[in-house]
Amino acid sequence: MVWDNQENQTFNSDFILLGLFNNSPTHTFLFVLVLGIFSVAFMGNTAIVLLIFLDSQLHTPMYFLLSQLSLMDLMLICTTVPKMAFNYLSGKKSISLAGCGTQIFFYVSLLGAECFLLAAMAYDRYVAICQPLRYSLLMSQKICGLIAAASWILGSLDGVIETAVALSFSYCGAREIRHFFCDVPALLTLSCNDTLMFETMIFICCAIMLLFPVAVIIASYACIILAVIHLGSGEGRRKTFATCSSHLMVVGMYYGAAMFMYMRPTSAHSPTQDKLVSAFYTILTPMLNPLIYSLRNKEVARAFTKILGKGKSGRLEQSA
Repeated sequence: MVWDNQENQTFNSDFILLGLFNNSPTHTFLFVLVLGIFSVAFMGNTAIVLLIFLDSQLHTPMYFLLSQLSLMDLMLICTTVPKMAFNYLSGKKSISLAGCGTQIFFYVSLLGAECFLLAAMAYDRYVAICQPLRYSLLMSQKICGLIAAASWILGSLDGVIETAVALSFSYCGAREIRHFFCDVPALLTLSCNDTLMFETMIFICCAIMLLFPVAVIIASYACIILAVIHLGSGEGRRKTFATCSSHLMVVGMYYGAAMFMYMRPTSAHSPTQDKLVSAFYTILTPMLNPLIYSLRNKEVARAFTKILGKGKSGRLEQSA
């Protein structure tokens, strides 16, 4: 009975997020810097989603998948940073069990969905470069929509499973999560139960959700490189590499950090390392993605210039 009361108490109690920053001048500067990165990521990803939606010339499979990536990045950064900022500014560090579960669900779902979506984007480039005559058949609007939907569904399925199991455990002690959001490995260290089986399940899920897409990406780009080598035109090679290099930069940043984070046993995790790596791919990467794709993509830059031109001409007509 004593254990049952303790279990109910711990189950209904809030957790404490220790966060990234304290009140020192250096950490205050870093907090302002994170807010700046969040603002750039929010505006950049929102701009890409709107540009692709508004410009009919960008209604192609490649840009549709890019808009889904930007939408996922937008949701991902909004899952962690606003709560972290609120806790830092208010001085409160608590998060409810429901709030923790919500963060875990969206965080895990979005990471999983991005894994599959990046593989789909690599496959799209493979078909465009190696099978150009069959591109409209293999990447039709219907197939492209199904691929994007499958990415969202598979990611959400992983999120539901991990959230349900993580919240089924009892949590003891001070319930202090040494992180700036409810991350599953950090949460498991507080559990009163044996979590070895769950940790093994997480490792297997991560292996499938990381290694399978990576295999698809490697195979796609191996075929692309072989095809590019046989291109007679130097201009054709430069154009192809320019198109694919943006995607490869994003893939390298994302999968490198995710494998470092989730393909190690919990005992090998360091709270400081985990917070830094998590900050990289949940805060910095969503900011870099729109910059990489917009700065290195002439079509996105053209669409942005076109929308700005329409806005300026509209204001001029109103003033006249």
